[in-house]
Amino acid sequence: MTDQDHEVTISPTGWVADQARTYEESGGTKGTTIQGVPCLLLDYKGRKSGQWRRTVLIYGRDGDDYLIVASYGGSDKHPQWYLNLRDEPNVRLRVGPDRFPARAETLSPEEKARVWPSLVELFPNYADYQKKTTRDIPVVRLTRTED
Repeated sequence: MTDQDHEVTISPTGWVADQARTYEESGGTKGTTIQGVPCLLLDYKGRKSGQWRRTVLIYGRDGDDYLIVASYGGSDKHPQWYLNLRDEPNVRLRVGPDRFPARAETLSPEEKARVWPSLVELFPNYADYQKKTTRDIPVVRLTRTED
């Protein structure tokens, strides 16, 4: 799947936009980490605009699935990408050189409790982000689907 398959608006945040471009233009061979931690490109549909959007997110693994954290740096608000996923869970991912469709699902409290320690081990800032907010930071499972 290529960008020609859908028009994508890249995040307006400067470093995210730069990294997303590097990641995509290199075919997934550059820009694949944030602070030494693996990251992916998430393409999702805007719930109001219907337009495809792209952001860069750190990910963990749970079996064959990918896990992303809607931390927003510990903000009291959910990130926009997460609000969009709740309304339209069918997304597209680039993980390294692979690009594929996936389905997003917010983990239950029990599932989150099981995977949270490994996500904090992967990126210790998540623990600090959770302490900064009263919002329960969601963890989202991304499961590969058929084209």
